Amino acid sequence: MTIEATGNPRALIEQLAKAIVDAPDQVTVDAVEEEGESVLELKVAEADLGKVIGKSGRTARALRTLLGAAGVKLHKRYTLEILE
Repeated sequence: MTIEATGNPRALIEQLAKAIVDAPDQVTVDAVEEEGESVLELKVAEADLGKVIGKSGRTARALRTLLGAAGVKLHKRYTLEILE
């Protein structure tokens, strides 16, 4: 898998989530602007929710860390919300 989401945090999260889940066709990432930051809302199939969150939230924390690093490069703040 090649990650080609340079400069696009939404595409980065989408590609990473699709690589983790069993139903990549059901992965969607919507961007919502709130109070000077971008909130990325990640939606996956109900059966894949545990895979995206991970044991003790480790996978979700890793996705948020990568998103934060991408935001630093772009001088913008991003937040990831994983929706059911």
